[in-house]
Amino acid sequence: MDNYKYEKELWNNGIEHVAGVDEVGRGPLIGPVVTACVVLPHNFILEGLTDSKKLSEKKRDMYYDYIMENAIAVEIGLCTPEEIDEMNIYSASREAMIRAINKVRTKVNVGHVLSDAMPIDIDIPVTPIVKGDLKSITISAASVIAKVTRDRMMYELDEKYPLYGFKNHKGYPTKKHLEAISKYGLIEGYRKTYGPVKKILEEGIKNENK
Repeated sequence: MDNYKYEKELWNNGIEHVAGVDEVGRGPLIGPVVTACVVLPHNFILEGLTDSKKLSEKKRDMYYDYIMENAIAVEIGLCTPEEIDEMNIYSASREAMIRAINKVRTKVNVGHVLSDAMPIDIDIPVTPIVKGDLKSITISAASVIAKVTRDRMMYELDEKYPLYGFKNHKGYPTKKHLEAISKYGLIEGYRKTYGPVKKILEEGIKNENK
């Protein structure tokens, strides 16, 4: 598969700077949804770069460093747990993408955005690509940056709250994570509209009313 296909078409049509954007963290119960926006040079080559979920952590970290050193621009966009609760995760993911894109646009004149399946309402052309993190080198790069950034946030949280096991589950609703929040309660940063968290909050209210 030619994962430069979309970029080459745009470059050949005179679009100098093509941005790729991707998100990580829709499913976790805690923390922000994280997006990355990346603009790569036309001669960028990184063998094996693909969807971050298909890479080992060691490779992701290596690719992260290489992308950060060689990209024209890299920026992160976040939406907080409170914003996710307020606007829903789909809208929050899109808003976080827009924030990352707009940060990049302060540095580079972006002519077109490639997104991983997400339609984005912004004043430059956007091409949503289904499974874009597999098909576009720029989206793959954004996928790696977003994934490593969010995982590192979870490692920091794990150091602060080791009993919850964040370094292992990264905030996703695994059996051990659900057992931990049942045993130790909720800490700051949980998404209150997510089912398992909502249930614990509701049970707490019922117990208070007994």
